[in-house]
Amino acid sequence: MDQIRRSRCAFCHGPGHLPGFFQLSGRSSNLGHLQGKAGLGPGAVLHHPPAGPDSGTAGRENFRVIRNQFILTPSFLDQPLSGLEELFQPGWQINQVAPAGTTLVRRIAGIQAGLASLVVEAIQAGRRPVSIAGDCCTAIGMLAGLVRTGIDPHLIWFDAHGDFNTWETTPSGFLGGMPLAMLAGLGEQTILELLEIEPLPQERITLTDARDLDPGEKELVASSRITHLNDPLALLETPLPDRPLWIHFDTDVVDPTFVSAQNYPAPGGISPEELGRVFSHLAETGKVAAVSLSSWAPGLPGVEDSRTICLDLLALLC
Repeated sequence: MDQIRRSRCAFCHGPGHLPGFFQLSGRSSNLGHLQGKAGLGPGAVLHHPPAGPDSGTAGRENFRVIRNQFILTPSFLDQPLSGLEELFQPGWQINQVAPAGTTLVRRIAGIQAGLASLVVEAIQAGRRPVSIAGDCCTAIGMLAGLVRTGIDPHLIWFDAHGDFNTWETTPSGFLGGMPLAMLAGLGEQTILELLEIEPLPQERITLTDARDLDPGEKELVASSRITHLNDPLALLETPLPDRPLWIHFDTDVVDPTFVSAQNYPAPGGISPEELGRVFSHLAETGKVAAVSLSSWAPGLPGVEDSRTICLDLLALLC
């Protein structure tokens, strides 16, 4: 029988999650940590409160329960994304708005409006929104939901690419390469305007990795006021702002040696074990208020292992 042989997780002391902590034997798609510990119900997880400066590992000895609300948007831009809906679990919500509009940006805006409403519902119910979708434009819907409930986050964006193109810098015209620039108030702003939200102040955006930037995009990142950390491990030593954190996890930040089912693979990325250290560090701050994930490509070879690794990494965050 296919199974995962796991040691103990260095983060939660439960079964290990990451390559280096476990070895894949066959194929798996474990949602155990995302679904919560026994007796807590769907969407409940154990979260580590931050340890005090002199407490050593004492912060790991006490836990508080935070309930996550998982929101699944099975689409890529304005098109259905076959295979992503298989992640759906009891207690999750699904954002399945039929795209309407005469332009791509208006159709995407309709999908983001649906996501924003579900994010608002989650927060008003006392839950942390965790969005899983097929592209990074859904980050706009997450922002809309957060600001409508009075949450003004600092965004930490993990991505192999910058997603910081505008119509002036893009060599391809691909709207999926623009969402972080949109959130920063640059370039295409129609979706934000239709959702009636303001961009994030650039000082409240940290882009990490972005090892594969287009030439004009690279110049735009350098001239902006966002923080760009080439190495995600730098977050282990970087002071974090005293405000809620919103973590955006584009799964292609992981090196394609490990997560091969990607439409736009970029070699030279971080390993799952290293990224797990960063995610654990962020979770231990107790500041993570929202998480958004842009998924692997469900129809490509290697999807089973890619899915397992990415979901296990997500579990470390939330």
